Amino acid sequence: MKKLLFILFCASTSLSFGQIAGYPDFEIVESIPIETTLDNPDIRNTHDVWLDMINEAKRTLDIEEFYISNQASEPLDDIIKAIMKAAERGVKVRVITDARMYKTYPETIDLLGKQKNISTRVIDFGKLAGGVQHAKYFIVDTEQVFIGSQNFDWRALKHIHELGIRFKNADAAVPCRDLFDLDWQLAEKNDPKLIDSALESIRYRTPFRVIEPNNDTLIFSPTCSPRGLIPDTVLWDEKNIIYLIDGAKSDVFCQVLTYSPVGRDKSFYGVLDNALRRAAVRGVNVKMIVSDWSKEHPTIEHLKSLALIPNVEIKFSEIPEWSGGYIPFARVEHCKYLVIDSAMCWLGTSNWEKSYFYNTRNLGLVVKNSRIAGILRTIFLKSWDGPYTELIKPEVEYKARKHGEK
Repeated sequence: MKKLLFILFCASTSLSFGQIAGYPDFEIVESIPIETTLDNPDIRNTHDVWLDMINEAKRTLDIEEFYISNQASEPLDDIIKAIMKAAERGVKVRVITDARMYKTYPETIDLLGKQKNISTRVIDFGKLAGGVQHAKYFIVDTEQVFIGSQNFDWRALKHIHELGIRFKNADAAVPCRDLFDLDWQLAEKNDPKLIDSALESIRYRTPFRVIEPNNDTLIFSPTCSPRGLIPDTVLWDEKNIIYLIDGAKSDVFCQVLTYSPVGRDKSFYGVLDNALRRAAVRGVNVKMIVSDWSKEHPTIEHLKSLALIPNVEIKFSEIPEWSGGYIPFARVEHCKYLVIDSAMCWLGTSNWEKSYFYNTRNLGLVVKNSRIAGILRTIFLKSWDGPYTELIKPEVEYKARKHGEK
């Protein structure tokens, strides 16, 4: 009888783990473009995770997004309604979005701002740091956090490949909340003269260490940007990404929407490029996937140059158009993540260009755990070996793919 109970317990534990990609309090979450083969059945979809998290909110819900673009009857509509219902039951909701993108998508922000218990602010990172508010995250009851490449955009839930992480850990939620509180304060007046008084220097006790089921050790830490506008400089995105790449012994797998060592000011930014080249020189196998949005000049020339280095392979990703017609700013792999030696990883909101680390608000996570890194590695290889990628060839002349309004 005891043996039977043990078998049933193991089976039930296996089933519960099969329903999530990771652990009950720390999981990988995905969005998949419909009509593609990229779906992973064991990974929960973004829409469902967001809905669960928002419905669980009891006291507070803090949302910081690049923008909000909703359409009736599309997947994000459920999320917006859930936010309003949370406010109706007494949850205090705060929403921050970027000033530039608010000009394009004001409707949902304005709608939310009219609801009881919901406050909204627009932050102008152009004035504050020369960039944009590009982070995509929200915090429930200062305990549960979602961070990922998913914008609050109906397309991100249906027509774009996205990856995020949901975690439940009150201690690890504090740096995220502090970053939100900083931006909330700055968004009140958007005056760069107020940065010094608002920005408090804090040294968090990172990384956070958790013992998960099966005695697995999970070590993780938030990361953020831009360098001059974060409470703890130890958490700076660029520094942590370089540290991971420089520590690689066998594999560096990375995927981003765009990658370029040329800054928007036309200056050369070789920090990430040099780290990848160093890894390849010492024999590390470097594989990178970038979207076909990177076929533009001069980005393509630098990708070709990097692809010439021994031990470096780079592929373009191209998602086919939807059968229902062209959708602007969609049908793309928008993920931003890095996997090192199947043991460590970073997942965040930054594309790999200078402005994302020096001028723009972004948020991410560094994770040391073979289960989580292994899931991301599997996702990467599915894209790498799948039908939507092709190796970059130096001799080929590539034509940039239009991704905006036609």
